[in-house]
Amino acid sequence: MTIKAGTGKQRWLDKVYAPAVAKRRERKARFSTLSDEPVEPLYTADDLAAFDADRDLGFPGEFPYTRGVQPSMYRGRLWTMRQFAGFGSAEDTNTRFHYLLQHGVTGLSTAFDMPTLMGRDCDDPLSRGEVGREGVAVSSIDDMRILFDRIPLDQVTTSMTINGPASIVWAMYLAVGEERGRPLAVLGGTIQNDILKEYIAQREWIVPVRPAMELVVDTFRFGAREAKRFNTISISGYHIREAGATALQELAFTLIDGLEYVKWGVDAGLDVNEFAPRLSFFFDVHNDLFEEIAKLRAARRIWAREIERRYHPTNERALLLRMHAQTAGVSLTAQQPYNNVVRVTLQALAAVLGGANSLHTNSLDETYALPTEEAVTLALRTQQIVAHESGVAETVDPLAGSYYLEHLTDRMEEGFHDYQKRIDGMGGMVEAVERGFPQREIVESAFHFQQQVEDGEKVIVGVNAHKTDETARIPTLAIDPDVERKQVERIAETRRTRDAGRWRDAMDRLRAAAKARGELMPAFMECARARATVGEQVQVLKEVYGEYHDPGYF
Repeated sequence: MTIKAGTGKQRWLDKVYAPAVAKRRERKARFSTLSDEPVEPLYTADDLAAFDADRDLGFPGEFPYTRGVQPSMYRGRLWTMRQFAGFGSAEDTNTRFHYLLQHGVTGLSTAFDMPTLMGRDCDDPLSRGEVGREGVAVSSIDDMRILFDRIPLDQVTTSMTINGPASIVWAMYLAVGEERGRPLAVLGGTIQNDILKEYIAQREWIVPVRPAMELVVDTFRFGAREAKRFNTISISGYHIREAGATALQELAFTLIDGLEYVKWGVDAGLDVNEFAPRLSFFFDVHNDLFEEIAKLRAARRIWAREIERRYHPTNERALLLRMHAQTAGVSLTAQQPYNNVVRVTLQALAAVLGGANSLHTNSLDETYALPTEEAVTLALRTQQIVAHESGVAETVDPLAGSYYLEHLTDRMEEGFHDYQKRIDGMGGMVEAVERGFPQREIVESAFHFQQQVEDGEKVIVGVNAHKTDETARIPTLAIDPDVERKQVERIAETRRTRDAGRWRDAMDRLRAAAKARGELMPAFMECARARATVGEQVQVLKEVYGEYHDPGYF
């Protein structure tokens, strides 16, 4: 950008900044993760004029929602404090859920173990050694009943981080609520159900891309009709970012994924006014405070403008990007782990200043093991201190109008449109995923970041700067070594005691619905009631749709 001679910014550059820079000639320039552009020493109105965006920021709760989706934001109600939890058996995680509720969480968030995420039962040979290790083991409705024992499902919203078998696990949850006399319409929460980012980044899939997209659309249909309080997808940038994407790539790929889901829903005959209001988003929050705030503000604005431009919904809620945020697991270090408390605090602050509607804060010990009660309590207290002691929740979008922040917000929007043009030129995100485009972009970004760390351009305190030889001594969580044996015994008991005729009829119904490319959620619900397992139902889907195999782009 050209700076006019004689402006206040030019005078400041000549008289104040230039002499200071001369004293530090040996230092390398600091680069923003936004396309590695240099960070300017000062931002003024001149930096905003370069963008053809509406300079009137408007008000919270008004289109395009840059400043928040609700008029009062945290003055009206604080964000949902939703701590991610899950390990060992359903009994172990149920105990942790009750502990968290007693200490002030306002929403539950469920982590499933790797076998469950991959659609495999605990007695599958490929599940050995993984049962209950990275999350809770759930194979059937019997586990789901225990997992939510003594938890009022009509009073607490529950998030479930699962994708490939999301429909199956959601049906089990809904069936448990049904057993307890709770109509589906009163049950609230979120299923992640974001299959595109699995092919892009997290890589927990069960069937090929296109039938997987049909499964997602099927949940949109069922949710809009039967379970209207549930968010039927959480379109997730978190795992894209954790795989090595930049903030801009996280923003772009996530929103383009979201637009792809809406397109598939509309093409399937669904009314955007009915299903789009129940789409939610999930973003990662890293250490660059202003970049992360700008990313979240830009996300709301882009989404509202794109949905309005494409579909002109009459239901305003279809325009609202409601988001959960989580602090960056990949930013935590095993070296000097108490530094992680500081990192998480900064990231939580960024999420709140960016207007997140729900937040999880990571625990300091997560580079070693699943968090202990002490560590997760400290992570929750971090949110509570930000909420009640920092003052940042007292006014809506308090950094609005900052030249630097608004410049970054504009740059995020500009960068999104650059990626959008490239992906639209391929035919959309499904085609881009099949070509491996976003996968390659993320790999290159991750490699570039690691080079910067190894060259010292990116400083990670305790890793490549301010290192010590001291060994960290922190308590870690021990998982019951017998959890796998107990889970295998439970699934055997389930198969032995269930009604074999009802189970067979339910599985036949599921197979017929899958072959007909019809509605599957009613069949999944009947499978849940018949105590069919996750692995049994996934095997039917694989028989009908085939399996997905990574084409190996790298």
